[in-house]
Amino acid sequence: MYNICLLLFSLVLIVPLDFDITSKVSRLKGILRIGPHNKDVLSIIIGSLLGDAHAEKRAGGLGTRINFYQEAVHVEYLYSLHKLLSNLGYCNPKIPVVTSRLGKKGKLRQIVRFRTWTYTSFNWIHELWYKNNIKQVPSNIAEYLTPLALAIWIMDDGSKVGKGLKFSTNSFSYNECLILVKALNDNFNLKASVQSAGSHEQYVIYIWKESMNDLRNIVSPYIIPEMKYKII
Repeated sequence: MYNICLLLFSLVLIVPLDFDITSKVSRLKGILRIGPHNKDVLSIIIGSLLGDAHAEKRAGGLGTRINFYQEAVHVEYLYSLHKLLSNLGYCNPKIPVVTSRLGKKGKLRQIVRFRTWTYTSFNWIHELWYKNNIKQVPSNIAEYLTPLALAIWIMDDGSKVGKGLKFSTNSFSYNECLILVKALNDNFNLKASVQSAGSHEQYVIYIWKESMNDLRNIVSPYIIPEMKYKII
């Protein structure tokens, strides 16, 4: 059993072995950064895309990069992702800094973010997730929803509600949420339902309290200590 930090020992490098990762990978052109990518890295990306991350297709179509974003209150979670991916050569090793920006109604928000290098071998992820540059849940999401991806999704966008858990899937349509509920049931036998988020055509997914013990058993090995409160 291992947590997200210990995945460092099981992942494969995606740059030539004679490269100094921390100093040379950034000099590679995106078209030269190729896979294959380890399943765990892809699970981290998929789980993050179900939350606040987004895939960005670079101008000219020469590659795609993944942008990770969190409110500063969850900085330790983002730092854990950054440490993992930077040690594997997927992004700049410089530690992300907390910055401020204006949110809705002029509210000042503290955020932290980083992004991967650009890879042509990430283009398929953008094509799978985006239609007319709008992020949508892939119809075959169940193929990619691993226990690690589920844990990342929880840490990224889940919240404890009563004795259950809520995913803030506000940006996804009702039908997309149904696809996710089916994937949760098919892959993990978790009972969940789609409910209104309180705004027009916005929805959230609830994991029933009856399934929380099963959920904990599935994702606990991957949840960092700072995020354990979401599944207790």
